[in-house]
Amino acid sequence: MRVIICGAGIIGVTAAYELSRKGFDVIVIDRRDGPARETSAGNAGVIAPGYVTPWAAPGMPGKALKYLGQPAAPIIFRPRASFAQWRWIIRWLKNCNAASYRVNKPRSQRVAFYARERLHQARAALGVDYDASQGYLQLFRTAADQALAAPAIAILREAGIAHQLLPPDMCLAIEPGLIARDAPLHSGLFLPDDEAGDCALFAERMTAHLRDEGVMFRFDAAIESIQVRNGRAAGVAVRERSGLKETLDADAVLLAAGVDSVALARPLGIDLPLYPVKGYSTTLRVDQEAFAPKAAMMDEAYKTAITRFGDRVRIAGTAELSDDDAATLRRTPCDTLLKIARDWFPRGVAIPMRPSFWVGRRPMTPDGPPILGPTPVAGLFLNLGHGSSGWAMSLGSAKVLADIIAGDAPEIDLEGLTLARYGA
Repeated sequence: MRVIICGAGIIGVTAAYELSRKGFDVIVIDRRDGPARETSAGNAGVIAPGYVTPWAAPGMPGKALKYLGQPAAPIIFRPRASFAQWRWIIRWLKNCNAASYRVNKPRSQRVAFYARERLHQARAALGVDYDASQGYLQLFRTAADQALAAPAIAILREAGIAHQLLPPDMCLAIEPGLIARDAPLHSGLFLPDDEAGDCALFAERMTAHLRDEGVMFRFDAAIESIQVRNGRAAGVAVRERSGLKETLDADAVLLAAGVDSVALARPLGIDLPLYPVKGYSTTLRVDQEAFAPKAAMMDEAYKTAITRFGDRVRIAGTAELSDDDAATLRRTPCDTLLKIARDWFPRGVAIPMRPSFWVGRRPMTPDGPPILGPTPVAGLFLNLGHGSSGWAMSLGSAKVLADIIAGDAPEIDLEGLTLARYGA
């Protein structure tokens, strides 16, 4: 049985891994020249199931308004005369309350904790190195920042997830480089079981392994449409960079192309509630080791992650709601990333005269959890909407879809994780 996967980001590559383990003939198609070239290329790399949280959270609308017009901001809203944008925002606002948050956060965490188990199994089986580190420290600049995290901390406590709320001196015991910080530090939330690693490096090395196992990757090939015959997904129409067009047949099609999946699903009568919330990152070199980060952190005030990958430090964050082209870089989010680096590790990271930045489109659902499973079109399946937690959820989502396509029962409950929650 042949399965075509649309998209070779971390979601598509891990899906190929799990499907090939089930014995499927797998083809992965992507318009870029290799795996993890878009949203997966510059993400924070955090694998923190305990921290995975919907962007639709209590206090988020107020935070968005607070930062309007500020020179450094974690949230940038550029309103447009766009039906898609405003529809998504209205749905998002409806979920920014405590009741919805307490429903949606555990749904996302269910996938993320399962994914971490699957990642550890894959790492042991393949021996893949991806600059992993252990532990995750959330930094609170003020008492108000800590107060906003109270609902998340309560859920951690109820779920029995290992965590510690720490005073500043204990934060320094975990991350000694913070001694030279220029930012105020009120407290920190430490999750010892969470981790981080280079998502793109993992995808590259897994792709090499999968090729050796017989999985076919078709890069530089744009997917123009999903082919449906007799009411069933039967393949895809692709266009090579040379202009050559071809139709590839399949027994099942898995949509894992992020926000590009919206345009592919629409002609089939499937309305996917995704919006491309842009995220930014910059990757810097370690300067003075004694004052550099050891593992992964999150600046809660600016929703910006700081992650150590070998001799590199990734600063990633900002949520920009706009209909601009994905490649459009804006000064404010770039300045925010550099501010975070200077605030916390002014002597630990080297900022060049002309730093380079990455920008990508994070496919977000308005309520937070991803969309997994079947569609109204037989043979067409979804693995979408992971937002900024695609790396953290990838192996779990992949196994769920492999089980569903194979006709097996998934190992986790899919309540609230399918397209059905939107009334489809």
